Amino acid sequence: MTSQDNPTPAGQIPPVFDHAAPHQQHPKLRPVRAFQAQSDGKVLLGIADARQITEKVVFTHPAAQALLPVMDGTRTIEQLVAQIGQGLTVEVMQQLVAQFEDAGLLEGPRFDAILADMHTTFDASPTLPPGATAAFADALVRESVGNDEVTEAELVALGGLKLRELMDKWIDHALKDVENPSFDSLPSAIVVPHIDYPRGWVNYAHCWGRMRVVDRPDRVIVLGTNHFGFSTGVTGCDKGFESPLGVCELDSDVADGLRAKLGDVLFEHRFDHEREHSVELQIPWIQHCLGKDEDGNYPRVFAALVHDPAVNNGGSYDGSGVGMDAFVTAMKEVLSSLSGTTLVIASADLSHVGPAFGDPLPLAGDDEQVVAFRNNVVQSDQQRLQMYSNLDWEGFVNTMAWQQNPTRWCSIGNLVAAMRIVEPKSAAVLNYAAAMDQAGQALVSHAAIAMYS
Repeated sequence: MTSQDNPTPAGQIPPVFDHAAPHQQHPKLRPVRAFQAQSDGKVLLGIADARQITEKVVFTHPAAQALLPVMDGTRTIEQLVAQIGQGLTVEVMQQLVAQFEDAGLLEGPRFDAILADMHTTFDASPTLPPGATAAFADALVRESVGNDEVTEAELVALGGLKLRELMDKWIDHALKDVENPSFDSLPSAIVVPHIDYPRGWVNYAHCWGRMRVVDRPDRVIVLGTNHFGFSTGVTGCDKGFESPLGVCELDSDVADGLRAKLGDVLFEHRFDHEREHSVELQIPWIQHCLGKDEDGNYPRVFAALVHDPAVNNGGSYDGSGVGMDAFVTAMKEVLSSLSGTTLVIASADLSHVGPAFGDPLPLAGDDEQVVAFRNNVVQSDQQRLQMYSNLDWEGFVNTMAWQQNPTRWCSIGNLVAAMRIVEPKSAAVLNYAAAMDQAGQALVSHAAIAMYS
C-alpha cells in the first residue's frame, strides 16, 4: 500500500497523525464493517462503524482488510507494519490511523466525545426524531416534484402526504385478491417486517392493511431487533417516536411499570434505539392505519429491542442485562394492571442469506445448485413458520439453537417475546415473501402473521 491508497477528498485537509497520543501509537479499532466500493474506476475498501454511532466512512486499499482484525490495541504502528507487510509503510499506517481517528473508528477520546454528544442529544428530547422514514419520505417528495431543488418546508409539508398515498397503494395492491382483506377484530399481536419499505412493502401491507377497520388499541408495544447496539439483553426505550406523519408519545405507564419491576438496567442502553430502524419503520403504519383518538393523539407506544433467546438459554449474553424470562414476566404483569387494549408488534425479518452474509454462491440465476439453495431457504423458512404458527415457541427456540440458525433469522427474540407476552390461542401466517437484489448478493425473507388470544 502507498499513501495514494488513502485518498482525501479534494478541498479537505487530511487528518494528521498525533505522535503524542498513546491510543494512536497502539491503535484499537472499534467494531467496524467492511465493504467493497469503487471510485474513478478503482476498487476500494470502505470501512464504517458497525454500531452506526459515527457516520464517517474511511476508504482505502482492499489490502487493508488484513489490518482490521489485528488493530486490537496490543501492537504498535511499527509492529503492525512488520506483521502485515504487502508494501505497508509506517507513514501509510500513520495516515490510515489518523483517518480512523478522524472518523471516530478508533477507541479513544474523539470517539468518547462523539458518543457523549450522541447521548446528550438523545436525552434532550422526549421523542426520537425520524431517520429512515424521513429519508424515504424526502425521496418521495423529490421524485414527485421532479428535481432535488426542494425546500425543507416542502419536504415537511409533503413528506407525510406522499408516504400516506404510497402506503394506501401498497395496501390496495397487496389485498386486492385476498379472501379476507380486513381483520374481524384487533389482533393481540402481529408479526411484520422491518426490512426497508421497497423490499418489504407487501408484508407490511398484508398485515397493516387489514388493521384499518378494527378498534383502535389504547397502546402499542413494538418489539424490535438490536442490530447495532451495546446491550446484551432486552433494552427499553424511554421515549416516544416521530415519523413524517407525526408523533407517537411514550406510554409512560408501561415504561414506569417495567422500570419498577426490572430496574434501570432495562434502560441502561436506551441509546441503542438512536440508530435502530426496526422500531421506527412501524411508526408510520401505526399512525396511518390506527389513526388518532378524539383528542387528536396517535396511540402511545413503548418499544424494546429483544436479544436472541437461542443463545444462553434466553438470558442476556453476558449475564448482566435483562433476560427474556424476566422481561416477559414483567411485561405481562404491567399490562394486566393497566386498563384498555394493547397491540404487540414483533418487528421481524427472517432469513439472511447470500454472499453479503457470508455464503459462497451468488443466489441469482438458474444454476441448479443456486436454485436448490434458494428452495432450501424457502422450505426451511416454511417449516419454522409452521412451528411458530402452531404456538410451539419452545420447540422453535430449541430448533434454532440446535441448528445454530443456519439461515440467520435475525428476530428470534422479538418473535418469541411477542408470543409469550400475549399467549395466543391461534396464529395465522397471512403471507410470506423474500426479497433479493439483482446480483443475488443478499436475500432476506419476511412474513405477515396475526395472533389472537
